[in-house]
Amino acid sequence: MIFRSILRTLLLVSITTLSGFAQTDTRQNPPLLAAASPESVGFYPERLNRIDGLIQSYIDKGAFPGVAAIVVRNGKIVYHKAFGKADIEANKPMAKDAIFRIASMTKAVTSLAVMMLHEEGKIMLDEPISKYIPDFAKPVVLDKYNEKDSTFTTVPAKREISIRHLLSHMSGLNYNVIASDPRMRAIYTKAGIIDAFTTQNIKIGDVVKKLAKLPLNHQPGEKWTYGLSIDVLGYLVEVVSGMPLDQFFQSRIFGPLGMKDTYFYLPDSKKDRLVPLYSETKEKQLVKLAPNQGLTADPDYPVNGAKAYFSGGGGLSSTAYDYAIFLQMLLNKGVYNGKRLLSRKGVDLFTNTNQTGTLFPDANSYFSLGFEVINEKGHSEDVNSVGTFSWGGAFSTHYFADPKENICVVLMKQMWGTSYGGELDRKFDVLVYQALDD
Repeated sequence: MIFRSILRTLLLVSITTLSGFAQTDTRQNPPLLAAASPESVGFYPERLNRIDGLIQSYIDKGAFPGVAAIVVRNGKIVYHKAFGKADIEANKPMAKDAIFRIASMTKAVTSLAVMMLHEEGKIMLDEPISKYIPDFAKPVVLDKYNEKDSTFTTVPAKREISIRHLLSHMSGLNYNVIASDPRMRAIYTKAGIIDAFTTQNIKIGDVVKKLAKLPLNHQPGEKWTYGLSIDVLGYLVEVVSGMPLDQFFQSRIFGPLGMKDTYFYLPDSKKDRLVPLYSETKEKQLVKLAPNQGLTADPDYPVNGAKAYFSGGGGLSSTAYDYAIFLQMLLNKGVYNGKRLLSRKGVDLFTNTNQTGTLFPDANSYFSLGFEVINEKGHSEDVNSVGTFSWGGAFSTHYFADPKENICVVLMKQMWGTSYGGELDRKFDVLVYQALDD
């Protein structure tokens, strides 16, 4: 009996050790997303329906083939509609459950994974990334650059890149194709740096290690530069967790939350729901984007190719509904579907703290450890509440979450380059707020 009791105790300890760092059950149990009348959560239905006309007007003038949108308040879906075509040539209507490449909306998911590892005591935010990826030891910063042959000189960095620098885009890493500095674009292109996705049999770790040997755009912590920081963090998650990023996302985030349509690479059973990627000609005509036409990779990367590259900065595809689940979990202070992914204090640090001071390029906002966040100046110039956090994706996807009003919205389109920019996104946000009746 004593032996069996000891064995049972050892077994319990082993199970606890293995599962202790998984997402945990919680006494907090907010309801799952479910449809409800607008009136039940303080929306005026007639004013909410103004969104229909707004979206349809952009489709009618050929700005976008189709759009899917969702509006949630207090965990209740009050607006979930699809407009126009998913595929113009096939005359396929857009569906509410259509799957979109969400590009940089991936960043928030990867950053959440980092914050989860932080709360497990596996990493600290001000540790140098070189502690986990030694290739980043002794970083250098670009000094002089020769445009004729893209050669350059460097100076030593004053400090190492920290995990916090990466989360807040203060690392000095840039992008390649969409680099803000043409010198960095040339350097990255010459080195074969991939921005977000590829159909080739390449692993994210290989690209990150190559990136680590290149000069930084500026001294870490001294400037905000949008770049490959979150891709580095995706590889960090792999190193620290011991599992590929797609498996971490599935087992630790998507599975527990019930996000059933979010993937790096779509299963065959769901690939027909992927919305084709469109672009705009000089005459502003919509054309379906083909391989090597304006992009450096096959636009059908979520269903074709080696399916080996897990870009933490831009590789996911998802639905409006799935991403609304993710946002609602954050509005619930880290809880959804009976699971706690992040603590209340962790969510506040993640979504609301000013990590960039006055260095963020928009004076109306700052950057936290995962999002652009509206400040007092931004609130005084438009309708978003102070503390609203948001971002979007390069293929014309958009979201925001407003903790004060307990509202989250997702607006999905699928365009690479458009003369309308974020015009519809901004008007959409206004029409959501103007529909509030309580």
